[in-house]
Amino acid sequence: MNPNLDKLQPYPFERLRELFADSTPPDGLQEIKLHIGEPQHPTPQFIKDALAANFGGLANYPTTNGSDELRQSIADWIGRRFMIPAPDSATQILPVTGSREALFAIAQTVIEAKHTKPVVISPNPFYQIYEGAALLAGARPFFMNTTPENGFRMDWARVPEEIWQHCQLVYVCSPGNPTGKVMTRDEWQTLFDLSDRYNFVIAADECYSEIYFDEKNPPLGGLQAAHQLGRTDYRNLLMFSSLSKRSNVPGMRSGFVAGDAAILRKFWLYRTYQGCAMSPPIQAASAAAWRDEVHVRDNRSLYVEKFRQVTPIIAQHLPTALPDAGFYLWASVATTGLSDTAFARELRRQYNVTVLPGSYLARDAAGSNPGSNFIRIALVAGVEECRAAARRIDAFCQSL
Repeated sequence: MNPNLDKLQPYPFERLRELFADSTPPDGLQEIKLHIGEPQHPTPQFIKDALAANFGGLANYPTTNGSDELRQSIADWIGRRFMIPAPDSATQILPVTGSREALFAIAQTVIEAKHTKPVVISPNPFYQIYEGAALLAGARPFFMNTTPENGFRMDWARVPEEIWQHCQLVYVCSPGNPTGKVMTRDEWQTLFDLSDRYNFVIAADECYSEIYFDEKNPPLGGLQAAHQLGRTDYRNLLMFSSLSKRSNVPGMRSGFVAGDAAILRKFWLYRTYQGCAMSPPIQAASAAAWRDEVHVRDNRSLYVEKFRQVTPIIAQHLPTALPDAGFYLWASVATTGLSDTAFARELRRQYNVTVLPGSYLARDAAGSNPGSNFIRIALVAGVEECRAAARRIDAFCQSL
């Protein structure tokens, strides 16, 4: 067996099931799930119609690079969304079966075994795929704590020179999971300069980019920042995105990678062996989804309303604020007298609301676990359910 498998830690939701194993929520209170970032808004009908209209494609093996139509729809969307020239759909776009598998696979593609152990840098707290991808590629994870003290930003100046010398891949998440922090152009500039100096690949996880609160001020993207800074070849930069959050189709497993054409050629080669080609009906439905923005604006309006109603209620008791983007509230429980795990367990036991302990999303690094004493609240349920959950959290906090 691959010995690196023994280095993997249980996924946060497995740990949550263990945390809840010895407690039973009260009868008569329906469960409200705010622990997992699974969109629960209805899937738009036109996407389902496009899927059904293309079932004939099930008779054909899909190609790894997807259809011309799908790649062009993605390239056109990138151009419209980020106000840059559309990337070359033939060389700078690669459809993938969801951003999760691609974020994992890119580490297996770019990590080069050397006489010294390669390093993969990621934020902390983080999406656990980054860690698993690094470990199974034979690399050493290096975690950068993002805390209230540093504005939940990755402070590149704190990375030791020895780490940069061995770094081959940097994961960034903007808007961030769980903090919602969006990287600025100056931060991208610093990261690009470091990539030029040390020749590492940047994997920009942007799957939350379409959940934001000001229609006139969408989050800055990595390709957008690169283009503004004159890096029109997107060297050493890959953007990962998905329809799951944008279009409420997590079950379609549909996303893309865009950026450096030279890296994408190698990634395509890897994927021809991996066998993760997207089903033709999914490709057709995905192309339809990328071409439409009306449903995306409608989707955002629901999140705006939920944050408007829920944030003030939660903030009465738990320090939190509207994030830059995304659909999470990252709330401190330090003033409650309970740990993040105890808070989550008791909230479910007494009020049947599930949230995720922040320590499950982070690792001990630089002397602390930056997720400790936080909870992640995913406002993915409907408006009424989220408001009901906020009232239950309010009652629970008052009881403390």
